[in-house]
Amino acid sequence: MDGTGMLCVRLLIKLRGVVAGAEPGTQVRVLTTDPAAPIDLPSWCHLTGHEYLGLVAEHPDHAEHALRVSAGARSTRPDRPWHLER
Repeated sequence: MDGTGMLCVRLLIKLRGVVAGAEPGTQVRVLTTDPAAPIDLPSWCHLTGHEYLGLVAEHPDHAEHALRVSAGARSTRPDRPWHLER
């Protein structure tokens, strides 16, 4: 998933849609430029129950992170990725 140029809120909203359509066990690679991504991605995974696999690579213009979609993950609100759906 290309999240370059996005701040983490937009990045997580987009990521939410990607993982919602993915089968459990799917590994998702996320390209980021936001310096907060190394903090926000693991935190979001912890909140939702997806497995953060870590930083895969650092390139001069972006970083690449990986996560694994979990079967029992909790969904977040479509407009607020830091709030679980009720």
